[in-house]
Amino acid sequence: MSSPRSTPFDLVFGDTARRIFPDISTALSRSGTEPRDRDAFLMVREVVTLLRELRPEEGLGEAIDQLTALVHHSFLFWAAGCQVVELPTEHLGDLLGTSPPEADQQQEPPAYYVQLPERRIWAQAVAGVPPEPLDGCFVHALPDGASIRVLGVLGLHRERAGFTVVEVAGTRPVALVRPDGSQLFSPTLPGGEAARLFSLAGGEELLELGWRTRTLLVPSSAEGSRWRA
Repeated sequence: MSSPRSTPFDLVFGDTARRIFPDISTALSRSGTEPRDRDAFLMVREVVTLLRELRPEEGLGEAIDQLTALVHHSFLFWAAGCQVVELPTEHLGDLLGTSPPEADQQQEPPAYYVQLPERRIWAQAVAGVPPEPLDGCFVHALPDGASIRVLGVLGLHRERAGFTVVEVAGTRPVALVRPDGSQLFSPTLPGGEAARLFSLAGGEELLELGWRTRTLLVPSSAEGSRWRA
């Protein structure tokens, strides 16, 4: 039996979360700050210290935005109980099909991470760089109640030191179509259709994927304030 796959949270924040995240939570609570307010989150002294610890000596340049996004999503994921939703391969087609299931939710789900089937969804995060497989995505609702943030994690591999992240945010796309008329999430890689692969063609498809993952959450009847996969 294969061992469970590690999540980006496990790889980056396994020990750090236990050491620093409780202090960040206390600071946010003491100041009455909404944890999902990123600008306010980044003003917390413990968050600034953590970012300095994670930043390499040579600096990150524009990539600092990706690091702050990862820290923020990971904190919210931790604060919500580290809920991981594992999507079985046989259900991937249903999620990405032309008629995806609709979420019937009476309350807003907490932050979570969806772990997708390995090497089945591909995306080119950076122009000129080969496409990478999407491991999964962090998702949380924004305070306005109408928008979500999605952080896609690509290129996560046991033998690779890092990974790529891409963040999008917004309300659910309306009447989303590809310029070339191909089906959403259909493969763009050569031979992708024969290999039964899928692709993300731009940020709006990642955002749509984030909205669709909410259909994977089922409210627990025993505890109305909690959610289970």
